[in-house]
Amino acid sequence: MMENRIPLIGEAMPELKVVTTRGEKTIPNDYAGQWFVLFSHPADFTPVCTTEFVAFQKRYDKFKELNCELIGMSIDQVFAHIKWEQWIEENLDVEIQFPIIADDGTVGKQLGMIHPGKGSNTVRAVFIVDPNGMIRAILYYPQELGRNMDEVLRMVKALQISEKNGVAMPANWPENEIIGDSVIVPPASDVENAKKRLTEYDNFDWWFCHKKLD
Repeated sequence: MMENRIPLIGEAMPELKVVTTRGEKTIPNDYAGQWFVLFSHPADFTPVCTTEFVAFQKRYDKFKELNCELIGMSIDQVFAHIKWEQWIEENLDVEIQFPIIADDGTVGKQLGMIHPGKGSNTVRAVFIVDPNGMIRAILYYPQELGRNMDEVLRMVKALQISEKNGVAMPANWPENEIIGDSVIVPPASDVENAKKRLTEYDNFDWWFCHKKLD
């Protein structure tokens, strides 16, 4: 990997030794064999970030059902994370159960989470990483826009189904406007296969075939 270049989709997540609210961890090694979502937030004790953490926690069981861990991160010290967690539990009755990384800016810069045009804190970045430590998706949101956690959950589920079944997902899956909850069959590799697909799958043409999941 080139020096001073952020990792991209399809590349390995770089090794990160971090301090978190759940002790020291090495990413991705400590999460080998499971998916994880590493997401950065601008700062503790901020309104939008608080709504995000509550939203992530309320979906934590659904992520775990997909063998997926959540990992938060910002450029704040561990004691600030801990105090913020306590505030959320005391005032909003939600216990944050996933780890939060305390970064000094090193991880944020390495993963491209700090965008100078938006200030010195981290933007709302999301890295979805598979059990082999490979980056499968990256999202960036500005500080003023809270994320849609149902979309992050949908992405993890869709990536797992795609990997298992060798298919692609349409827009807004599983509620696509054209094919509903069906999935898209990969394109044909030769002329003979293109002709066969017209009888093997539901289709609009040989290059647009779809099917229901088993």
